[in-house]
Amino acid sequence: MNKILITGASGFIGNNLLKYYINKGFEVINIDFKKPSDNSLLPYWKNIDITNYDKVKAAFIEFNPDFVIHLAARTDLNGKNLGDYSSNVEGTQNIISSCNLLTNLKRVIFTSSMLVCKLGYTPKNQIDYMPTTVYGKSKVKMEILIRENNPEYEWAIVRPTSIWGPNFGIPYRNFFDMIIKKRYFHIGNKSCIKTYGYVGNTIYQIDSILNAPKEDINHNVFYLGDYIPTNIEDWANEIGEELGICIKKIPFLIIKLCAIAGDILSIIGITFPITSFRLKNMTTDNIIDLTQTEKLAPDLPYSRIEGIKHTLKWLKNPK
Repeated sequence: MNKILITGASGFIGNNLLKYYINKGFEVINIDFKKPSDNSLLPYWKNIDITNYDKVKAAFIEFNPDFVIHLAARTDLNGKNLGDYSSNVEGTQNIISSCNLLTNLKRVIFTSSMLVCKLGYTPKNQIDYMPTTVYGKSKVKMEILIRENNPEYEWAIVRPTSIWGPNFGIPYRNFFDMIIKKRYFHIGNKSCIKTYGYVGNTIYQIDSILNAPKEDINHNVFYLGDYIPTNIEDWANEIGEELGICIKKIPFLIIKLCAIAGDILSIIGITFPITSFRLKNMTTDNIIDLTQTEKLAPDLPYSRIEGIKHTLKWLKNPK
């Protein structure tokens, strides 16, 4: 039986991944300083902050996994400097160093982010970076660390796109909640097309990379997301149809003024559903080339409609 160690499995993607491998019968462990929201996952949890090297090393050596999937990270955009994202940099170095001590290790998947490049930018190669956020810069530093260390074990880097589904949080939980509460409106004629990914398909892609031949994955970068880009207006309408809700449009200027108000409120610590950053994100096309991932994981198990149905069912009973 293969043993899989997952860091950050109390988080969104990790939670789903942990359940997937438990159901497959693998021996698994979750390294995370955050307690799982699902009590059934408590037996698999070790309360460890990945910035604590001694505890990370001890847990890795004790479990001695065949595979490691490193998901643990700070992912919000609120940090002011790289020091605020120590889990992404120093934490990753601790994972690399601990993996070097393992005797049974076959492969490691490191999780980065599409925000190593700004939205709408198509990188020329795997090491072409253009981050515009401190979070994105921390993930660039993480990727550079991995390549500089050049571990002897097999490894790959994955960059999730905009992933959604059961157990998700902001921003896409807010997106669904606003539609459910009939507070969501289309932004004039500013609908955009992006690469989104339903989490069930993301799990399938990660597992495919974990099990692919060495020559297909080693030292490579793979984006995670659904292969057909999503028009956000179509997606919202599909959610609305499942709920029996007809979504209306509001002129872009009104939304822009609301975003400015959101910016002002954020300065004084008040959270508002829309800010200028989110508005730009919601109106900027961002289509990611997933060709390399599709070669390894060609048959996504869930359609967008199926993902919507599963997500709405979870939202009714999140436990």
